[in-house]
Amino acid sequence: MILLAIVACEIGFWVAIVGGLIARYPAGKPRVGAALLISAPLIDVVLLVLVAADLIGGAAASWHHGLAALYIGISVAYGHRMISWADAKFAQRFRGAEPRPKPTGWAYTVACWKDAARTLLACAVAAAILCALILAVGAPERTAELLGFFPLLGVILGIDVLWAVSYTIWPKKTAQPAASGS
Repeated sequence: MILLAIVACEIGFWVAIVGGLIARYPAGKPRVGAALLISAPLIDVVLLVLVAADLIGGAAASWHHGLAALYIGISVAYGHRMISWADAKFAQRFRGAEPRPKPTGWAYTVACWKDAARTLLACAVAAAILCALILAVGAPERTAELLGFFPLLGVILGIDVLWAVSYTIWPKKTAQPAASGS
């Protein structure tokens, strides 16, 4: 049941974003677009309420509940960035905006470290949700499955930090202009 709620919330999240951007750009309804874009984070609140109600109602925790916490953490940390990226793509397509420059060199390294900070936030939010669920249920035998997500959060964060470190040591090269054939 919770897995279905996660899938429905993920679909709802993207429907709200794409619908908001379609309303904003091709349909020329910026207020409707803004309302739809604002509704995207509310979908995370719905998912959190569903997960908490399921566990408090007596369900035994499964990996689905942990996945919901991870999904919400990622949505909180990366949601604004995902919406901003999609908005830039729509602006480029429908308003002729310039494409965003792709970072290279030191700018790419800085972007990697910003992503590592976002991943830290995502893991912290997910861990806080897991802890809150474990404490709210108050039955360790029913929430033991959630404890397995803490090492996973560490692995996710570790991979992102290693990625950032790798680009600090070996920065992405800036694009070289093509050599002229004189």
